Formats: sequence, C-alpha cells, structure tokens
Amino acid sequence: MDNMITNLKEKVLAGGQAAKEDALMLAEMPLGELCPAADEIRKFFCGNKFGLCSIINGKSGKCSENCKYCAQSTYYQASVETYPLMGTGPLLEQAQYNRQRGVPRYSIVTSGRRLGSQEISQACRSIREIKEAADISICVSFGLLEGPEFEMLKEAGAVRVHNNLEASGDYFPKVCTTHTQQDKIHSIKAARNAGLEVCSGGIMGLGESMEDRIDLALTLRELGIRSVPLNMLNPIPGTPYEGNPRLTEDDMCRIVAIFRFLLPKAFIRLAGGRGLMESQGRKCFCSGANAAITGDMLTTSGITIQQDLEMLKELGYEVADA
Repeated sequence: MDNMITNLKEKVLAGGQAAKEDALMLAEMPLGELCPAADEIRKFFCGNKFGLCSIINGKSGKCSENCKYCAQSTYYQASVETYPLMGTGPLLEQAQYNRQRGVPRYSIVTSGRRLGSQEISQACRSIREIKEAADISICVSFGLLEGPEFEMLKEAGAVRVHNNLEASGDYFPKVCTTHTQQDKIHSIKAARNAGLEVCSGGIMGLGESMEDRIDLALTLRELGIRSVPLNMLNPIPGTPYEGNPRLTEDDMCRIVAIFRFLLPKAFIRLAGGRGLMESQGRKCFCSGANAAITGDMLTTSGITIQQDLEMLKELGYEVADA
C-alpha cells in the first residue's frame, strides 16, 4: 500500500497528474501513510505559504434558491438574521479590523441568486472606499453574475470571485434545483474573462460518495482553479440536511489529502465547519491543506484570528495573500 502512495507521490512531484482511478485507490489507503505524502506534495509546490482570508455576511437571508444545506433559503424554516446589502461603513470597519490583525484577504458574501444592478453599483462604491482605506485584497461572492458586472467589480478593485461548485456535476441536482452547476461554471468563466481570479470548491457531507468528491476535484482541475475552499457540512436545524451525520476530522483529512494529490498547486482552504473539528483543522493542515477562512462564518461561529495565527506559527506556516 505504501508503495502505491509513494509511486503516485513521486509521479505528481515530477509533474504528472493523478487520475481518477488513482484517487479512488487513495480513498482506501491508511491515513498514516496518505496524509504525510499529501503534505510533502503541498510543501514541494507551495512551500510554507498559508492563505488566510476572512469573510463578512454582506447581505443575509431571503434567498430565492433552494440549496438544501443553507439556512438563508426562503424554502426552509431555519432561524437566520435577514438584512439588505450592507453600506460602506460596516464593510469598511470589518475590513480594517481584519487587516489590523494580520489577515491579508477579505471577502464580501451576499445571499440570493445574484445581486441586482443597483446593488452592484453600491458594492462597487464600497469596494473603492475599502481599497483606499485598507491594504487588503478584496474578494466578492455575489452570485450568478455576467461579464459586464464582473468588469465593473474588477475596475472597482475586487481581485477574486468566489463561486462554489458545491458537489460533483452528477450530485449537484440532489443539492439544488433552482439553478444548475452549469450556471455556476458559466459565471466562473465570465469572471475569469473579466480578468478576475476565481475561488471555487464544495461542501463535504451532503450525502455524496467519495467518487463524487473526486469528480468535483477533477472538475476544479479542468477549470484551473487555484483557490479551493472545502467546507464540512454543519447540519443546520430547519434545513433538509439537519439530520445528516457529521463527517469526522479523519474524514476531512482523507478528503484534503486526495484533493492535494489531484490539485498539487492549489491553496486548499478549510472553510465552514472547521470549528466542529476537535483540533480546529490542525490535522488537515498536516494533510495537504494550506489555507483557511478565519473569524466568523456566514451563519455559524468560526475560530478567532488570534487562535489561527498562533496555530499557524506553531505549524511553521507563513501567512500569505493566497
């Protein structure tokens, strides 16, 4: 078994690609051998750089989409605060707070299928003011936008668009039916054509198989995604997935390690659900993950910036804008 892992690791380090069949075999390998090999790949391609970012829930609730994991959907009965798109004041205040504490990247995330034209204009004004007042990279997660809107956001100062594929192409229709994964891919390509970087990943624990997870990683590889957030489902009461069993930290270590073999140069980012892990993700950061969202999540509590900075220092990582 160790020979299979070693041979595949050497192939990846030499510039080769792991195939789907390889990844399926990795799913059966001992974690004690798989995770250190994945971490070697991470060190070889990414060094000790660690991508740390923060997010703000810039518009909350009343979402028209029926994603089964989400507390903000109007289809379900989850308890969530609702408010319209934030003005510049609170967005700027949070950006400055995060930057002063050592976080180099800040993402504004909004609920809904997409922001409307007036909201886009308002967001662009806010982004300009944040760029003038805070030395921080700005990401946006504004839904299924088109090229001209992405061009406006880039001109305002945004550098990256976040748009999760969530699951494999085959499994996505079981998660959401009000839009398709192809809608998301269309928007991702439009953002890239506008000159923006793209951040895209998925949620683990929706009921998908390991093959679905591998297929998601392969789709991300085909799209050339270099920032890959991996969320661990936090089953929220009032959503259809409230009864889903939680994945274990070992489950996430295996997923992270397999993603690293398939996406050797990516910044694999632990996102939502990290606070459910006993080690707050530490074991995953020794299994190939090299990025995280710090601070509060959208509708659940996260891990404080100071806690993360202390952990990363202990692990020998250097915080970077990645």
